[in-house]
Amino acid sequence: MVNHISISGDDQEEEDFVLKEAPAEFEEGGQATVDELKKIDLGTAEDPRPTFLSASLTAEEEAEYIALLCEYRDIFAWSYTEMPGLDPRVAVHKLAVHSSVRPVKQSQRRFRPELVPEIEKEVDKLIAANFIREVKYPTWIANIVSVKKKTGQIRVCVDFRDLNKACPKDDFPLPITELMVDATTDHEALSFMDGSSGYNQIRMDPKDEELTAFRTPKGIFCYKVMPFGLKNAGATYQRAMQNIFDDFLHKRVECYVDDLVVKTKQRSDHLLDLRAVFERLRRFQLKMNPLKCAFGVTSGKFLGFIVHHRGIEIDQSKIDAIQKMPAPRNVSELKSFQGHLAYIRRFISNLAGRCQPFSRLLKKETPFEWDESCQNAFNNIKAYLTKPPVLVAPTHKKDLSALLAQCGDDNKERSLYYLSRTLVGAELNYTPIEKTCLALAFAVQKLCHYLLAHSTKLISRADPLKYIMSRPILSGRLAKWALLLSEFEINFVPQRAIKGQALANFLADHPVPAEWELTEEFPDEEIFLVEVLPPWEMYFDGAARRSGAGAGVLFVSPKKDLLPYSFVLTQACSNNEAEYQAILLGLGMAVEMQIPQLHIYGDSALVIKQLTGEFEVKKPELEPFWRQARELLAQIPEASLHFVPRSENGPADALAGIAASLAQFDQLPSEIPICERWVIPPPTEDGTEEEQTEKIEESFPISASQNEVRDWREPIANFLRHKDTSRRPARTSPDSAKAAPKYVFIHDILYRRSYEGLLLRCLSKEEGLQVLKETHTRGSVGHTKAGPKLHLQTKRLGYYWPSMLEGAIEMARTCKQASSMPITYTKRRNHFTRTVASWPFEAWGWTSLVPSLLSPTPTGSTS
Repeated sequence: MVNHISISGDDQEEEDFVLKEAPAEFEEGGQATVDELKKIDLGTAEDPRPTFLSASLTAEEEAEYIALLCEYRDIFAWSYTEMPGLDPRVAVHKLAVHSSVRPVKQSQRRFRPELVPEIEKEVDKLIAANFIREVKYPTWIANIVSVKKKTGQIRVCVDFRDLNKACPKDDFPLPITELMVDATTDHEALSFMDGSSGYNQIRMDPKDEELTAFRTPKGIFCYKVMPFGLKNAGATYQRAMQNIFDDFLHKRVECYVDDLVVKTKQRSDHLLDLRAVFERLRRFQLKMNPLKCAFGVTSGKFLGFIVHHRGIEIDQSKIDAIQKMPAPRNVSELKSFQGHLAYIRRFISNLAGRCQPFSRLLKKETPFEWDESCQNAFNNIKAYLTKPPVLVAPTHKKDLSALLAQCGDDNKERSLYYLSRTLVGAELNYTPIEKTCLALAFAVQKLCHYLLAHSTKLISRADPLKYIMSRPILSGRLAKWALLLSEFEINFVPQRAIKGQALANFLADHPVPAEWELTEEFPDEEIFLVEVLPPWEMYFDGAARRSGAGAGVLFVSPKKDLLPYSFVLTQACSNNEAEYQAILLGLGMAVEMQIPQLHIYGDSALVIKQLTGEFEVKKPELEPFWRQARELLAQIPEASLHFVPRSENGPADALAGIAASLAQFDQLPSEIPICERWVIPPPTEDGTEEEQTEKIEESFPISASQNEVRDWREPIANFLRHKDTSRRPARTSPDSAKAAPKYVFIHDILYRRSYEGLLLRCLSKEEGLQVLKETHTRGSVGHTKAGPKLHLQTKRLGYYWPSMLEGAIEMARTCKQASSMPITYTKRRNHFTRTVASWPFEAWGWTSLVPSLLSPTPTGSTS
């Protein structure tokens, strides 16, 4: 039961106001297309039924379209009486008014006498269409608002503001307009349709009808159908369209509330798609407005933009509205101007920078002074909009670049989106690299719907991903950015000369005036450093002998690390074939290691010059080798071939010779250790040759050396190096896969993540013992550290290896100075002892004491 009713406002005097024009969506005519249209009639001379077709259709196509439209003429509504409405089982609108809100009865609004007959005429139309009914004793009453159509007639709207405040928001998601506009482009045939008084085709819940009561000169009426102006009307209509076109959406149809677009890739298939959509409309009795339909066009207006197969453009009417705006005279007009720009911000590059002079005028307690800089910015924006860019929609399975742009079929970058913002507050104090990270995070937040569907290339001089992800401890905004970027596939690409040419082109198109003073100082030049690593080098050679054939490959990394490989060829071959086998093996490994830049050296002039195109391949037996080598070279981004004399290719020649010599044995050694030895030293002045030999034997015993124990870091490093499972070595230990999440591989160095968030450099056992020795004997550690303390101190220095605790204990035990130090004992002051936590949270526990062990206090209580 309603206890209180509020009446808003006092009785208003008669108002002599100028009627405002109705919004464009309320107009009955007008077609959402820019193509030239042709009006056709689906009825008779006595009962005309007009609609519109593309004027560019051939006579045969036009006849097919007219036949289809006549067949499905019942899906259109030329009047209210032809709208039976949707089945309530499909959609019904409920208000769900909060019970705690007091009903509001708006005070009666008076109109000029000449408007009353026109208002009554519109009310009679709604009664005849069975859209409204009379109601008595309503709890909610709203007023009507009259707006003027382009035809000069009056449209009656209802002021539901008070009722909307009492209703909760329906959170049914409306489609993202940008994605819908993108999905409509790149189609040869389009048909635009609009629901005939779309909202009025959905019925109101009978329990909520009287809540929509409104006052008219003819009495008080309420809506039986969903009216315009209700808070959640759009969500209800979108839910109905989702139910009707569920399997058609984003395939044949794009739908935003009552705007419907039927799209077809091939123009010849468009009639089939239209027939399927018409069948669905007939099935659910959803009527379209034929005066707002356009069939078989190639471009049109959709959600405020012009879409066609070439891309997306700004609606010229929106540009004209901005061009006609005068210079703002106050803050309200300036906000209106910026609101117009915000709708088309996607098309304006560096919008925040262009609007920078306006920012000071929007600050509180700042006088509005429109100076020359503001006027110049105002004029520049208008000049920019005289030739706005044409954007394109992203193509599936192609990488995005952070402009946002994408390479098209002609290998030219096409802009997809322009995005900008100004730095505020503490952001102005960020370092240049942090500002770059902020720009990346801002773009990711705004364009996540693009980035989730594509892999993204970040083209920049500085690498913000490396700056964020390589930090040993992430906190504050860096941790927030790292968490935000981890969701997307973003790959950093250094800015090459072809990208930098854009700056030269810009300077050529916009020359610097002669009166400008040039400065040699560049902003932030100390931070933008591009790390250019030297290329990899590969030496190859092949050897063919009677005993067998072999191939040798030597890789030299940018850090001058040597990676030698020797292969025994299982079949007899010529020397040229062995050379080809060697380069094929090396190229295969280079592709597997994903080497971006490789310089290849070989002493076979025939192989080198055939691959560079200087020589022809005349022998048929060499063609398969040549073809496969060219395919592998194409998979390396930058590869160059160089001929060197045999004297400069000695290591690869030796590796090939070893393999060819060992080909005659059945079992081949997997490793050939190479040790530094000198057996017979020359005599010196310090003693005889025999004495020197005895000294050498003591320090370097002459014996067959055994293979070194495999480094514990190698399996984990290989696992992390080959993240792609297709490139991972076949024999990958399960233990390596299990332990890999605890490690990270940065610049060919293995690190282990500690519990504190630090990265500990992984050492071999020999390197670790050397670090323990230096830690134990130098600095503040001294000789008094016990094994566990030495282990913790070494860990704090940033090092790790699996046996470091055992090594630290052994180091402390064998240290003579540490063992000679006196051991002192101190009496415990209580029953509690301190322990060192060996893993996180181990120190958390619960101690229970027996009451009999508690000593009484002087007051008689226990503590």
